[in-house]
Amino acid sequence: MNAVDRPFLTIATILIVGGFIILASASAVISEKTFQSTYYYIARQVLYGGGIGLLLFFLGLKIPVSFWRKIAVPLMLLGLVLAALLFVPGLGVTHGGATRWLDIGPLSFQTSEILKFAFIVYLASWLESKRENLGEFSSAFIPFIIIMAIVAVFLILQPDIGTLGVMMVSATILYFFGGGKATQFFTLLLLACLALFVLIQVAPYRLDRLTVFLDPTHDPQGKGYQINQSFIAIGSGGFSGLGFGGSREKYNYLPEPMGDSIFAVFAEEFGFFGASTLIMLFLALLWRGLYIGARAPTTFEKFLTVGLITSITIQAFINMGAISGLLPLTGIPLPFVSYGSTSLSMTMLSLGIILNISKRI
Repeated sequence: MNAVDRPFLTIATILIVGGFIILASASAVISEKTFQSTYYYIARQVLYGGGIGLLLFFLGLKIPVSFWRKIAVPLMLLGLVLAALLFVPGLGVTHGGATRWLDIGPLSFQTSEILKFAFIVYLASWLESKRENLGEFSSAFIPFIIIMAIVAVFLILQPDIGTLGVMMVSATILYFFGGGKATQFFTLLLLACLALFVLIQVAPYRLDRLTVFLDPTHDPQGKGYQINQSFIAIGSGGFSGLGFGGSREKYNYLPEPMGDSIFAVFAEEFGFFGASTLIMLFLALLWRGLYIGARAPTTFEKFLTVGLITSITIQAFINMGAISGLLPLTGIPLPFVSYGSTSLSMTMLSLGIILNISKRI
């Protein structure tokens, strides 16, 4: 058995450590204001996200990959049950109009992150079983649509449309990586457009995000406030940035500076050079992950690697694209960087599994 893929491990380590450094600066103001401690949020991220994440990382690295295939169905059911528990009074925690966090005793976590991981594992197993007829409409494509629709219902009810988008894009890539046809892709694209239209009709505030995306000057003190403050932060960074801790926008100007807006804070402090470096690191992680996936010894491992790495990097590029005005705002965190122990822990589990697979190529 070979050693783990060192380039992938090195890139992932840089992103994890770099994420802690970025979060330490981005969260300092809110941490001091709320808890009279500059290090409250970064300490929790290192302790819970990093600590639990490290444990899950080694589990992913040591547990035989075949184990994930065996538990794919119960894991998926667990993810759906946890998502359903959000709507049990007293268990689901609502913040910012969305119910995404589950409180069970001393535990508090974001169920969509677990569901996203479970969905990728299940889909990899399901696609392996259908690999000979993925081009067929009735036996493969229709069941694929049904699977995605079931997951979509749970995320729409929260609502968590950003995570839904990440999962649907990742699932689509995985399906066509396995051998789906172009006609199926265009059918899926049409269905996605229809679903988006319905979602906008049900909740008109989603149309506001599209309006602001098309015209950022629309209502700059209201609906367009976040994106305009993000533009100010990114523009203020120039080429080399204001330096670590030098962001002005994190001082109660930029909403969610340690959440989905953290890339704007990073760009303000480290400039175009730093932002480009972060983007290159995510691209390098994607390239090396696909390299491992292409050489994985089994079909399931190929699907699993491609699914996990695309899920991480697509989310990263959607986050950075949205906060830069290249995509509509979504509210999803930046992997490795944004505050959130569940996100970091599940990401580290995914990294451990990919490195486990790399030992077998």
